[in-house]
Amino acid sequence: MRPVELTAPETVQDALVQPATPIAGGTTLVDLMKLNVLAPQHVLDINALPLRGIDTADGLRIGALERMSDVAAHPGVYPMISRALLLSASQQLRNMASIGGNLLQRTRCTYFRDVEMPCNKREPGSGCPALEGANRMHAVLGTSDSCVATHASDVAVAFTALDAELRLISEAGERTVKLADFYRLPGDSPEVENDLRPGELIAEVVVPRLDWASRSTYVKVRDRQSYEFALGSAAVALDVQDEMIADARVAVGGVATVPWRLSAVEAALRGAPATLESFEDAAALATEGARPLASNGFKVPLLRRTVVRALLELTEGSH
Repeated sequence: MRPVELTAPETVQDALVQPATPIAGGTTLVDLMKLNVLAPQHVLDINALPLRGIDTADGLRIGALERMSDVAAHPGVYPMISRALLLSASQQLRNMASIGGNLLQRTRCTYFRDVEMPCNKREPGSGCPALEGANRMHAVLGTSDSCVATHASDVAVAFTALDAELRLISEAGERTVKLADFYRLPGDSPEVENDLRPGELIAEVVVPRLDWASRSTYVKVRDRQSYEFALGSAAVALDVQDEMIADARVAVGGVATVPWRLSAVEAALRGAPATLESFEDAAALATEGARPLASNGFKVPLLRRTVVRALLELTEGSH
């Protein structure tokens, strides 16, 4: 690691006027600094800022500096959010990592994290070795000829399914953006991963009220049961009335370059009976547009089965 200047502002205003790289839990930034993937000259410790709190009075509001473990344990948090957080990392990391930091974490692509290798995310125009190289963990949805790296966050998948928004603050004021619109597909500029503008901070995550999301879950498939990133995951909420599906929310992770909302699957589920056959028919639409690579083709059937598994988890014993 190279020497850095560290400051710790105590007010939001003081933080916003300093051009620097923010650090909260540091569970991503410090790793990438050690690897020389990132080399900020000025780091801003934002932990003293009043960007905390969990409010469930009408929907759900989560301060960006809330720790993952605290959010997961809060009784007013929807089950899919809690489960996504609990399945995200070790207890030690969950105790340190912030919600805002988790949403901004960088990809785990080994080429991105190895400064000896080319990577369009790290060095635009240098190439994407994963296209022809080791790509078992890489994306099959939302990819481009410039990048096939998967998005790493679990809870971002749950937030996307629930139509969450981010409140962003800067010297110019504040704005709100849907999380689904916040993340950028790689296209020809994979180095631009999101819509966070220079000088902006995430202030809070806002999840609209959705009472039937109390019936929700997050299923994560991975190579081992702890401290591992997803091969495929599904955040699902169901509104089932008289054994018929009135509404559904479905988003998936571990298979796409951004948290991936499955609108076609949701549409197929609405009005269908809550049966295995309906679930399988809907899940067949989950991989429309998939572009598997040499070593990750297994993710196509895996994704469909993961969606079905999540749907069954929510309906077993209900009819």
